[in-house]
Amino acid sequence: MTTIVRPLGDRILVRRVDAETTSKGGIIIPPTATEKPTEAIVVAVGPGRVLDNGARLEPNVKTGDRVLFGKYEGNEIKVDGVDHVFLREEGILAVLT
Repeated sequence: MTTIVRPLGDRILVRRVDAETTSKGGIIIPPTATEKPTEAIVVAVGPGRVLDNGARLEPNVKTGDRVLFGKYEGNEIKVDGVDHVFLREEGILAVLT
């Protein structure tokens, strides 16, 4: 059974892009020597933040976007055995094109 996650407010669910396992020179890098990547694919997006005047501010990202986020941003969770990160939209630094 597949779990469906629907973020609330300005929260965004992302799945990290796999880290490189070999260097440019061909040296194999063990998983314990690599940092967690800060590049991810957007899996789900909440409806947006509600402003003080009651209007909703739509998110700037959409499902499928490739994004960069801060190293210490978000909360890590597992969905169907796969690691994901919940972020607020303000934790996303850029959308890669």
